[in-house]
Formats: sequence, C-alpha cells, structure tokens
Amino acid sequence: MKHNSIIKKGLVLTGMCVFLLFNSCKEDKQSKQEKEVEKEVSVKSEPFFELSLAQWSMHKMIFEQNVDPYTFAEKAKGWGFTGLEYVSGLYNKELEKSNFSKEAIDLFVAKSNAESKKHGMKNLLIMIDGQGDLAASDKKERQSAVENHYKWVDAAAAMGCHSIRVNLAGSKTPEDWIANSVDGLTQLANYAKAKNINIIVENHGGLSSNGAKLAEIMEKVNMPNCGTLPDFGNFCLRRADGSVYNGPCAEEYDIYQGIKELMPFAKGVSAKSYNFDSSGNETKIDYTKMLQIVHDAGYKGFVGVEYEGDILSEEEGILATKQLLLKAAEGIK
Repeated sequence: MKHNSIIKKGLVLTGMCVFLLFNSCKEDKQSKQEKEVEKEVSVKSEPFFELSLAQWSMHKMIFEQNVDPYTFAEKAKGWGFTGLEYVSGLYNKELEKSNFSKEAIDLFVAKSNAESKKHGMKNLLIMIDGQGDLAASDKKERQSAVENHYKWVDAAAAMGCHSIRVNLAGSKTPEDWIANSVDGLTQLANYAKAKNINIIVENHGGLSSNGAKLAEIMEKVNMPNCGTLPDFGNFCLRRADGSVYNGPCAEEYDIYQGIKELMPFAKGVSAKSYNFDSSGNETKIDYTKMLQIVHDAGYKGFVGVEYEGDILSEEEGILATKQLLLKAAEGIK
C-alpha cells in the first residue's frame, strides 16, 4: 500500500510538472507573439519622414501677440518637432534697424544657434523674403538680388542648415521668367556651392506655382545644390485682385500634379494646412494622397508643418497638422 501511495504521489507530481511546463511554454509562446505584434505595430506607426516646423506657423503670435521669435526652438520642441525652418521676415524688426548689417545677421545666427542647441533641435533651412527679385528682367536688379542673398547663405552655413528657400519673381512673361530665373539661381547656387548650402525654390504664387515650369527651370539650372521646396498648398497661379499672396484665387494649378512635378528636385517638403473637418482631415488637401506622392518619389527627409488657417489658433493648428501627418503616414503603401 505504501509503495502504491508513493507511485500515486509520483504520478501526481509528474502531472503537475508537465502541466506547469506546458503552461510555461504556452505563456512564453503568447508573450513572444505579443511582442511580435507590438513590434509590428511600432514599425507600422513609424513615419517615413521626420517632423519639422515652419516658423511661419507662428507669424500671428510674433506679429500680433509680440511673442519673441527666438522662442521658436523652445516652442517647436514642446510641440513635438525635431527640425526648425526659420523665416527671415520674422526677424525684420531688429534686422531692418541696421539695414541687415553683418553684425545684426551675426547676432541673429548666434542667438538662434544658442536656442537650438539648448533645446536639442536641428536647424534645417531659412526661408528668405524681401531681398529682391531673383527673376528680375533688369540685369542689374537681378544681380543686386543675388548679392542680397549672399548674407543669408553665409548665415545658413553658420547655423548648420542645409538650404535657404528663395522666391522667383520679377518677370511678366513665362519665357522671360524662365530665362531670368535660370540666370539668378545659377549665380546664387554657384556662390552657395562653396558653403555647402542648397538654394531651394518653393511654389509660392504666380509663375512659381506652375509645377511644370518650375521643374523646367530646375532641369535647366542642373546643379546639385539647386532644388525645390514643394508646398502642398501654394498653387495659385492668379488671384482675382492681382496680388501674389492675399486675394481670392482665380486660377489654381492641380496641387497633386504640381507636387509630382516638383518632388524629383525636392530637398524639403512643406505640409501646408488651412482648416480641418470634424475628423481632423484638411478640408482642401488629401494628406494621404500627398504623402503617397512624396513617398513614391523616394523622399525620406523632413516634412515641415506650415499652418495658415484662420479658425484654429496657431498652436491648435500646428498640432492638428502634425497629428494629421502622422495619421496619414499610416495609410502609405
């Protein structure tokens, strides 16, 4: 009887061991599967681009609320961005006092560098406005505009940026505009080449919003450090009141076709936004469609949020655009 009891106990213990071992293996297998699922979700949710913030998204804060433009790095970090896209015009209040002197530009560079370093942010580019028409028909005027941009090339180099964004204006006919633009950009890109800075053109109203013609200019310039900054929203060819930026648009270029034409030359991408529907989608721009075009072009750099809406506050619009970009990125094939 004693012997049988020992056997029974042994069988019970063996059964318990098998049960525990089976469940342990089952749990290990489940844990492994769960980790794999978590890994897949993590990989899937990671966008193919990094997020930067265009400082123009803060222009109302700066112009109307007197927010210090040098808080750009701090605010952008707080909103979850890693790259900075500066706008020269937001510093004009202090720069114009000295007529854009070297000392004033150097101070801008030093203060911007100190802030970006302090907050662990990356300086990417400076958007330049009000420095003359690079496509002016008058040769001397065009040359003057080119030289006015030199100081900004130097500033971008000192800040570790990869580019300055320029505008192309000054010509009335498409033929003159193309020829003058090629000349102005070639001169400026030659100067910037030694500084390791790109000269990039945004579709920014008028003839520059014609994707095919701007792409033609890029092909004619044919320099590695001359490219584009495709903007999702700036494709108005002609405004009803004759202005370049502010009036209602009377004629618009196909925004998706335009992005396709400009992406082969892109050294940055600007995700323009205006207003959003109840689902958080941009009311005029299909972000998934836009990002698919960007992705298909093989682009893997920064995508910059540039909010210009009039319903949400700038902070709310910036965050809504960022969220939309991340959501849209999940639908990219």
